[in-house]
Amino acid sequence: MNKLDLDFDRNHIWHPYTSTISPLNCYPVSHAVGNQIHLESGEVLIDGMSSWWAAIHGYNHPRLNSAVTEQLSRMSHVMFGGLTHQPAIGLCQKLLQMVPPSLQHVFLADSGSVAVEVALKMALQYWHSRGESRPRFLTLRHGYHGDTFAAMSVTDPDNSMHRLYRGFLPEHLFAESPQTGFYEPWHPQDIDDFQSQLEQHHHTIAAVILEPIVQGAGGMRIYHPRYLQEVRKLCDQFNVLLIADEIATGFGRTGKLFACEHAQIEPDILCVGKALTGGYMTLSATLTTRHVAQTVCSGEAQCFMHGPTFMGNPLACAVAEASLSLIETGDWQTQVQQIEHFFATHLPALQQYGMVKDVRWLGAIGVIETHQPVRMAEIQAHFVRQGVWIRPFGRLIYLMPPYLSTDDDLAQLIQAIERALQQPALFFQ
Repeated sequence: MNKLDLDFDRNHIWHPYTSTISPLNCYPVSHAVGNQIHLESGEVLIDGMSSWWAAIHGYNHPRLNSAVTEQLSRMSHVMFGGLTHQPAIGLCQKLLQMVPPSLQHVFLADSGSVAVEVALKMALQYWHSRGESRPRFLTLRHGYHGDTFAAMSVTDPDNSMHRLYRGFLPEHLFAESPQTGFYEPWHPQDIDDFQSQLEQHHHTIAAVILEPIVQGAGGMRIYHPRYLQEVRKLCDQFNVLLIADEIATGFGRTGKLFACEHAQIEPDILCVGKALTGGYMTLSATLTTRHVAQTVCSGEAQCFMHGPTFMGNPLACAVAEASLSLIETGDWQTQVQQIEHFFATHLPALQQYGMVKDVRWLGAIGVIETHQPVRMAEIQAHFVRQGVWIRPFGRLIYLMPPYLSTDDDLAQLIQAIERALQQPALFFQ
């Protein structure tokens, strides 16, 4: 990529969460293979992010490439209204073999945020079909569920990137987030505020929505499975639906195929995305029980009132089915266990640095929380010089590498973080 192209990018292309007044430098990529990102300038970066947690199998995977190429020769897209095709059928068959058996219906959507929108609409329409008005949702502080308006409305209004939209969004209920860490002894009082909210408001609550075990972009917080078990019990007790947002945690990231398995619970509605296609194309799915689906469709509308233009895109479905086939081999389990062991062995040593507030890990997730937020431009340049791709935010430097990452790769990633912690100029003071 020449200088003129980069100038155009800087002056006209709006990247995620960046300013047009003082845009951050972007690093031009020529290609990516395995867990390596190759820059146009010749540097090779070990990927610590799986392209925002999606490219779990790495880049340029031959089986995923083949799935896309073969499907492209047949059709790239056809409307899903009134038509169907094998890629969608094959994908949904594989999904239903992987998820809890109570989930029997799959609604294919475009992105994680849309999967959450679909889940919320399902819950609202469920109660409308039952003749009840339940316009509110209960969720957790420090949660994150996406960037579209309904998804933002159930994202923490005070501690998130969406707080400036307060006053425009519907106001839902937020329980205090769980404080007991995954490996800590369970503290029963952790569930008190959640229980109190349900006791007071359950007649107006359509559903509880939360990220099971790991709260992602809202703080990379990893909490105790018992909390999730108690939530399930309370939802049953007060007759409220439970939506599990597994867009970030699904397909092995936490060491279980789905994070709900850590608590051995089943949600009424499940959202998946990100890694669904192995990071190749945008696609998500919202799954629900036969009871919820039939109740939704027995109401006034006689159907679920949602239908994206690119729903069931054949290219995306084909590569997603291939990605799930790779997961079915079970190799991810050994790979994620290896990553978790490496994190457990090496991350605690970073606690020695005064800049570090906490370190935590689960499965193929490693988190270093600092006392001061990072200077994004400076720390990004530092990581590129170290030959790694890590994209921190706020006070969180975290790793979610592709599952095929080796110990040497992980060592390079952690060494780059350690060197950053030795340089106060990379952090706001």
